[in-house]
Amino acid sequence: MDETICYCFGYTRQDILNDLASNLGRSTIMERIMAEKKAGNCRCKETNPRGR
Repeated sequence: MDETICYCFGYTRQDILNDLASNLGRSTIMERIMAEKKAGNCRCKETNPRGR
């Protein structure tokens, strides 16, 4: 089973590895997560089993 890294937006460890491979070693996922958080779309408290 692939480890979920971001419960709000459903990113997994494999998603990050694929993103790194597609972007010459640079992941853009964190940028996407930060943009979503800034837009008020973060729901970590509701979706993450650890509540963060």
